[in-house]
Amino acid sequence: MADKPSKKSVALSGVVVAETALCSIDPEQGILRYRGYDIADLAEHATYEEVAYLLLEGDLPGDEELRAFEQELSQRDLPANVRTLIDGNAHDVTPLELLRTATSLLSFSDPAESAIDRENDRRKAAALIARLPTIVARHHRLRQDLDPVDPDPELSYAENFLTMLRGESPTEREARAFDVAMILHAEHELNASTFAARVVAGTGSDMHSAITAAICALKGPTHGGANEAAMRTVEEFGSPEAAPDGVRRYLAEKKTLFGFGHPVYVTTDPRARILKKLSEEFSHEGGEPNWYAITEATERAAHEQKGLWPNVDLYSGSLYRYLGIPNDLFTPLFECSRVAGQAAHVLEQHANNKIIRPAGEYVGPDARRVPVRSA
Repeated sequence: MADKPSKKSVALSGVVVAETALCSIDPEQGILRYRGYDIADLAEHATYEEVAYLLLEGDLPGDEELRAFEQELSQRDLPANVRTLIDGNAHDVTPLELLRTATSLLSFSDPAESAIDRENDRRKAAALIARLPTIVARHHRLRQDLDPVDPDPELSYAENFLTMLRGESPTEREARAFDVAMILHAEHELNASTFAARVVAGTGSDMHSAITAAICALKGPTHGGANEAAMRTVEEFGSPEAAPDGVRRYLAEKKTLFGFGHPVYVTTDPRARILKKLSEEFSHEGGEPNWYAITEATERAAHEQKGLWPNVDLYSGSLYRYLGIPNDLFTPLFECSRVAGQAAHVLEQHANNKIIRPAGEYVGPDARRVPVRSA
């Protein structure tokens, strides 16, 4: 029998499979850049609309370019068949399942569904960025037996989503915090969902197919679902005082502490620092339990007991809860943000397309012959 492959070859960890100009990561220093711009700088000074434009077009927009792009993203209404899908299945599926199927259904009304030229890819990308939040918000309202709130083309991306979801306008501070969270999740190199999108795009398939594949890759708990799982752990601990024993029990039972560690970073995920600060700011408004305090105590215990560093999933949950967003929307919101990066990768893949076909290391039996049975 052949030797077993190394874990590195199985996971493709560190194996270069594509060139990209979209994102760079310094795992030792904990630095993340979108097209050369540091993530902390973008989170402080840019909007999600500007970041989405940056990823799709290569640079931050000027004033006129931004106004034109914001106009594109204001086209948030859903086709009738997608509304019918959501309205008829509001109580029967999870938010991520609904988002997956609705995203695929959006291709039915696309005027050039199979086209993969840059102009059509770029148009489809903007439409997906605009419409995915409407899908999530409409489904959430209907599953609560509440009337859906129509998208408002006059509102920003963040303000519009929170209004559709909650039925009331957010404060300026809430909208900005959500906007920052979307910026932080917009792109992260060849993560599992983005890699899935590029593999599909590499076959010459279309934008909707590639993004639908990306959403399928998000469903598992080790990628997109990690933010939900991290929040469930915080809820299980229940108080800052219980966190150290809770972490100790998880480690003793060899249970995964979601929200910690990363396949790339060997220090604190830079996105976690920003989300932690936002979560702490909202915690000052009171309310019990104090999600920030429990999360921070969990972070401290995990580092003291195992040397673990937090990743983007740890504090996103507490921030979303302060914004009135339930756990099972965390992963759909991950996709509403990450679709910008995924679509940019599809554009990049289609621009210089080669099928992505890695090899597998065979570890099965040696050559065998089929036995001849007697008559």
